[in-house]
Amino acid sequence: MRIPKEDTAAVVVDVQERLFPHIHDHEQLEQNLVKLIQGVKILGLPLIVTQQYTRGLGPTIPAVAEAVGEFTPLEKLTFSCCGDQGFMDAVKALGRKHILLMGIEAHVCVLQTALDLLEQGFQPVVIEDCISSRRLNDKRVALRRMIQEGVMLSTYESILFELCMVAGTDQFKAISRLVK
Repeated sequence: MRIPKEDTAAVVVDVQERLFPHIHDHEQLEQNLVKLIQGVKILGLPLIVTQQYTRGLGPTIPAVAEAVGEFTPLEKLTFSCCGDQGFMDAVKALGRKHILLMGIEAHVCVLQTALDLLEQGFQPVVIEDCISSRRLNDKRVALRRMIQEGVMLSTYESILFELCMVAGTDQFKAISRLVK
C-alpha cells in the first residue's frame, strides 16, 4: 500500500532533554529526526509534538524544537499518545489516515501509540531510523512486535521520497538536498 501525502500527518513522540542523552545512538537519531522533520515541513504535512511528563523529562530537545519551529507540545502522562484525549482530538481533527511516528522510546510510547492508532482505524507508519530506546534490543523487539501487529515501517529517506512521488519538482529538489 502506498502512503499518499494528502492523507498523511506526522507525530514527534517525547523527544525530551532528560531522557534523550541515554538513548542508544542518540547523536545519529537526532540528525535523522531533524532531517525527517524538515522534510515533513517541505511537504507541508501537519505535525504534532508530544511531551511525556514535561516536569520530569524536560522539554523537547533543542535541535528538534528548532526544526519544528513554533509549536505547543501536547503534554501527556499516558505512555500511548492515544491515551490522551487532547492528542486523539488533534489527530482526528487533521482528518488524515496515515500517521508517521518518530521519537522515543521505541518499546514504550512509540509502540503503544502505534498499536492504539491501528486499533482506532489509523495506519501508523513507524520511521525505523527515527525511533530508538535506551537499549538496542528493546527497539529490535518493539519493531518485531509492530510488524506482527500490522504496523508499517519505513526510513526517513524512503518515506520522504514516497510522499514526494515525482522528480523535478521544487519539493523533490529540496528533499534531495536534505537527504544528501
